[in-house]
Amino acid sequence: MKYPKLRELKEAIRALIKGPYTSKFPYEPHKPAERFRGRSEFHQDDCIGCGACAQVCPAGAIEMKDERGKRILTVNWNLCIFCGQCQANCPTSKGIMLSNEFDLATTEKRSELKQEIKKELVCCSCCREVIAPKEQILWVARRLGPLTFGNASLMLYYLGSMGLAGKEEPSSKEEELSRFDRIKVLCPRCRREAVIKS
Repeated sequence: MKYPKLRELKEAIRALIKGPYTSKFPYEPHKPAERFRGRSEFHQDDCIGCGACAQVCPAGAIEMKDERGKRILTVNWNLCIFCGQCQANCPTSKGIMLSNEFDLATTEKRSELKQEIKKELVCCSCCREVIAPKEQILWVARRLGPLTFGNASLMLYYLGSMGLAGKEEPSSKEEELSRFDRIKVLCPRCRREAVIKS
């Protein structure tokens, strides 16, 4: 018969006196460590809808779709590996953050293990191509301060959001771009074309 080693006896006695090392998780709530990486969550007010989180997600847990003038960002918690790349690469540092919540087990449908937010998109006045989400443009304008006025599209949209610029009517695709069109919210391709033609 093999006798236990002294170290094993010491551990057994310590466990009898102090109790088990494990937590009583299903019966009592477990409090994770302060820097624990749990479920990732979008914060509607802080997210600018840029999609940086979707581009850096190694597991493909964050999806980005543009449809009908809206950008839809969806985080699927059943695919998330809690790496924290989305939080680390968020320009605002608060748009998507990892919480301490780790208990994501469910007996319901897997489709409920997700969070979705929608952001309004700004489109080109001429070709109707998507430029960026409205909140992203305003965030960039606020960060640039007076340098905003170096970009006509950025300046016009920023001033328009404050009610200081007139509302422009979208032009049709058949119309040829003229010098006047340079003072509109345009995508880079249409702006280049308007500058060359003027």
